[in-house]
Order: sequence, then C-alpha cells, then structure tokens
Amino acid sequence: MKLTTTTQVSVDGVAQGPGGPDEDERGVFERGGWAMGHFDSEAGTFVNEVYQRADAFLFGRQTYEIFAGSWGSWADPGDSPIWTALNTKLKYVASTTLSEPRWAKTTVLPGDLAAAIGELKAKPAGELQVHGSGRLVRWLFDNHLVDEIILLTYPVVIGEGTRLFPDTGPDIALDLVDSRVTRKGVTIQVYRPTGRPRYATATM
Repeated sequence: MKLTTTTQVSVDGVAQGPGGPDEDERGVFERGGWAMGHFDSEAGTFVNEVYQRADAFLFGRQTYEIFAGSWGSWADPGDSPIWTALNTKLKYVASTTLSEPRWAKTTVLPGDLAAAIGELKAKPAGELQVHGSGRLVRWLFDNHLVDEIILLTYPVVIGEGTRLFPDTGPDIALDLVDSRVTRKGVTIQVYRPTGRPRYATATM
C-alpha cells in the first residue's frame, strides 16, 4: 500500500490553520483561514480526485479531531467525494491518548507506530492517505515511510505559524511527478522521495 501525504502550505512554508480562524490556534496563531480565498474549482477538482482514490486514511490526533468534528458530523450532502471517502473508508489514528474514537471505522494504532504503519504498507495494493497532520507527516519523513508527497502551495506569505518542515531535520531529495497551477495561483506539485540529495563540491 502506497503512503501519500497531502498538505496545504503558504509560500513561506506555513501549514498551520489553512481552513479557518479556529482550526488550529496553537502558539497564539491568529492568521488561520489563509487558504480559503485562493481555493478555486480547479484545486477542488484535484482534491476530490485525491480523496476518491483513497483506500484508507491515517491521521494525527489533532487533525483527526478536526475532521471528526466536521466531515464526521455532517449529514451526507449526496455529492461530495470527500465526505463519501472519509465516512466509508477505514481511518487510522496515530495517538497515545485517544482511547474511544467517536468516528465510525476508526482504529487507533497501538504500540510501535512504525511497525503498525509498516504492516499497513505491506498490504498488496491501495493508497493510505495522510491529510494535514503536520507533526505526523514530519515523523513519517523522518522514518522514511512516505512514498509520495502532494503540496498545494498558496500564493500568500503568512509570516508566522508552524511550517511543514522545521529549521533542522533530515535532508530529502524529491523527484517531481506532476505540477500544475490553478487560475487563482495555487501550485499543485506531486513529489516522490528518492533518498538523500547530492551536494556539489567546491572546485577551483
């Protein structure tokens, strides 16, 4: 099973609170909702297609709670690929504190997280998707568990907030698989990790 991550980021790499002002206020973050003014029908079509091909979802605790309180509580609108995918596919949560998930088809991954995700990835086919869940995404990269990363980069500089990747961490080379730009300037890029980057050496 292929593990893919999908993350909305600003030009300066912020991934915190793209959907709304109250979505993620950690660190007294007051600039939430920065993605919505740029999200257009082209970006929406792409995101719908991503969700439609999911076989299962993997969440960090906070993103799971956000999704469960929204997509998991809304009535079926009848025409939303995202709602259908999230409410009919299996969901896994990486958490040591969640004991009674309130969303149907949810399993909390116990014990050795790397081993548990390794077992999911060992399934013969399918796609395990991670949406949001920045801390989990960074951990997955640190443990070389990501097969493909999708970035939706919005034409805005936030100037504060948690970035997808920290100031220090592992270095990762990426191959560009797909790239497109929507009419409102959202850049959609799909990458595959290919190991460590090559660095140039000084020459006289």
